[in-house]
Amino acid sequence: MTSYPLAFLFLCLSFFSSCTQKTTSETTETEVAETVSKPISISLTLTSNDDRGSRMALKLLNTGDENLPATGWKLFFNGGTYASTNPSLAKVAHVNGDLHSLTPGPGFKAVPSGQSATIEISSRRIRNKTDFPAGFYLVFDKDQNQAFPVAVAVDKGKLFDQFDRKLTERIFDQNALIQAVPDEKLVKVFPTPVSYQESGTPFVVDGQTDIVPDPEFNPEAEMLANAFSTVLIAKPAIKTQATGKRIMLRKNPTIAPEGYELQIDQNGVLLSASTRTGIFYGIQSLQTMFPGKALSTKGSSVSLPGMVVKDAPRFGYRALMVDIARNFQPKTELIKVLDLMGLYKLNVLHLHFSDDEGWRVEMPSLPELIAVGSKRAHNADPTQSLLPSYGSGPSDKNTAGTGYYSKEDFVEILKYARDRHIEVIPEIESPGHARAALRAMDARYQTYMKENNKAKAEQYLLRDRADKSVYESVQGWKDNVVDVSIPSTYAFMERVVDDLIGMYKEAGAPLKTIHFGGDEVPGGVWQKSPSVQRLMASNTAVKSTDDLWYYYFGKINQLLKTRGLSLSGWEEIGLKKVVQNGRSVWVPNPTFASENFRVNVWKNEPGSGAEDLAYRMANAGYKVILTGVTHFYIDLAYTPSSDEAGQYWGGYVDIDKPFYFIPFNYLRNLRNDYTGQKIDQSTIKGRVAVTEKGKANIVGIEAPLWAETNRSPAQFEYKLLPKLLAVAERAWAKDPAWATETNNAKSEQLYNQAWSEFINIVGKRELPRLDTYAGGFEYRIPAAGAKIVNGKLAANVQFPGLTIRYTSDGTEPTASSPVYKEPLDFTKTVKLRVFNASGRGGQTTTMAKE
Repeated sequence: MTSYPLAFLFLCLSFFSSCTQKTTSETTETEVAETVSKPISISLTLTSNDDRGSRMALKLLNTGDENLPATGWKLFFNGGTYASTNPSLAKVAHVNGDLHSLTPGPGFKAVPSGQSATIEISSRRIRNKTDFPAGFYLVFDKDQNQAFPVAVAVDKGKLFDQFDRKLTERIFDQNALIQAVPDEKLVKVFPTPVSYQESGTPFVVDGQTDIVPDPEFNPEAEMLANAFSTVLIAKPAIKTQATGKRIMLRKNPTIAPEGYELQIDQNGVLLSASTRTGIFYGIQSLQTMFPGKALSTKGSSVSLPGMVVKDAPRFGYRALMVDIARNFQPKTELIKVLDLMGLYKLNVLHLHFSDDEGWRVEMPSLPELIAVGSKRAHNADPTQSLLPSYGSGPSDKNTAGTGYYSKEDFVEILKYARDRHIEVIPEIESPGHARAALRAMDARYQTYMKENNKAKAEQYLLRDRADKSVYESVQGWKDNVVDVSIPSTYAFMERVVDDLIGMYKEAGAPLKTIHFGGDEVPGGVWQKSPSVQRLMASNTAVKSTDDLWYYYFGKINQLLKTRGLSLSGWEEIGLKKVVQNGRSVWVPNPTFASENFRVNVWKNEPGSGAEDLAYRMANAGYKVILTGVTHFYIDLAYTPSSDEAGQYWGGYVDIDKPFYFIPFNYLRNLRNDYTGQKIDQSTIKGRVAVTEKGKANIVGIEAPLWAETNRSPAQFEYKLLPKLLAVAERAWAKDPAWATETNNAKSEQLYNQAWSEFINIVGKRELPRLDTYAGGFEYRIPAAGAKIVNGKLAANVQFPGLTIRYTSDGTEPTASSPVYKEPLDFTKTVKLRVFNASGRGGQTTTMAKE
């Protein structure tokens, strides 16, 4: 699933009084809905940063009318693991999760209004802006219910300049390998179809064109008409028969279930399929033929190139996972995502709606899950909400930390997905990553205990209240694992499953499987649970807490099977701990191999020893979804740039990573470690290959988009696109020639050609489409590559079709700045910035003249 090393920050504090000037800096995003008075502000300056660690100066400016007192307050913030090196000045405590507090010590002096105090922080090496602490807020002891958000300005200084300069030069070299491909030579259907042949004569669609479907395909015919309405002044009419210009949707039972065939000539369009799904995908192919200029302004006609296409997907499972638990996205954003998935023929939305930091879908039978589990805020009564996490700040009005889909919202989402032939797989994270559910059921317990109704209080309780076990999850939570030994845990799971079944039934949407998580349960859980001890005494199959794993998923499997559903989960649900060569290792568990478990195998980092885990599990009989962190975790930062947002614990993932992934030989694609450095290939030599039987068990590909660093729809879309296009290509299209070529030199040549064609298609055809499609997406516009060549400044861009603009007067480039056309005289500092056709720009690249 998602795992990352926590930052280790150590505080040493030195205080002084001074008049403080504001400096130019970058402001971290801590969004708070309401305006309140702010007693302090913080300027955070990075003063040193190398492999030994980093040091930051944290300046607290008293912006209030009164002294910041020497005692009686706490400063809260989200980040890694912290400790103070000078307890007399401050005490830093880990609260829970990624929330920490700083309390003044006996040596701290009051700070008068207008004056400041500086705190020096030492940390592990900072690699990008995601590493800085976030979500600061101040609470005074005298009023625990009042929290003051603290604005933080971050100045990283010039410490990254040398590294970022080298990266810019490396990007230039990478971009230089991309060849320009003439528009007329680009494939007009995306993702790449199985068979594609242009025939020359186009068909012109206008207001006189009719759509003539077989009756079964009437819903898709309406979709097609609506698609044309985005580019035509008058959309085509839907008729039962026509003799003029027409687009025919015909049933052909010989075509594969998700396949379609498309014939376009000067007389019309014939789209054939055996199912509504196949017709739908053929319609998406027609949409990707719309030229970019047609998308921005409606016209009287649009031309479709003449062609013959025969197409079907490589994998039946082509998925995007959206995490709405850790930071929330509104319903409008998820609807846009479904439109996007439909366009690019992705057919599974894995909805990660529950985790430690939030429960985001209303369950009609358990209102506490929303009343408590969907809300993050600072609260003097911690039973009323969840703790602030991932920089969400103290207010429950923050739309990243607080939010949920009502039953009506969720049913609407299911219907929308159903109509686009997208299966929505809900995830109930358990037994770990379950703090939101635990806290909600604790609140339910307290409510009914006040009414002296012990039976109802304990009906859905998720923990043994006498459990004294001590543990901490990889994300820092001390209370996020349900107790799998108590009957009420299974009553809760049954209740949630039945509520989900009811909502899917109301929506008329398919529900075939439920994902039950299963990852990252920390050591130490259940060790001191009296309920666990009673179970071990009465059940000979449970000899240790390790056996509780199989006990739990065995019972969950039975719960689902009785309802005609199958179990999905992260890889851990199909693993078993054994001792090999004197150490504990995880291997495929034969007990569940024949139970039709579907597992997302995410762990494949070089050096982990699990590089081949997906193949080992498939060979053992598990239905495997390739979800490797190294190529498909699209929430990870695009590049190692200090200005790039996103985590990097599993490496850096740009659009090339999913593109060059070879599903049945991905060990060949493991090139870099998490820092981006090339790995020693000998370290993975001898890993297990997938067998022919194993290949049949690989059901598809999934790209997770985790939400830790997504505090807005714009940040979400930035990480989603354009990476998702490469995911769609690899999940749909057959193995390209370079993937099966055994001669390395020839394979590289074929790859460079295919890569150039793909990048040209994305830059010239798909990005312009995404500027307007479904209301438009704020996809990432890459930074320019740049390098001094023969004494001049040369620049290039990853995607043909985008424009580089520059300034040399120290100002930021805008959409009206000069266009870069040829290498520039490099006599002074130049700033470069890439823009799309609508005038939106990416990050600025600064080439300083030394």
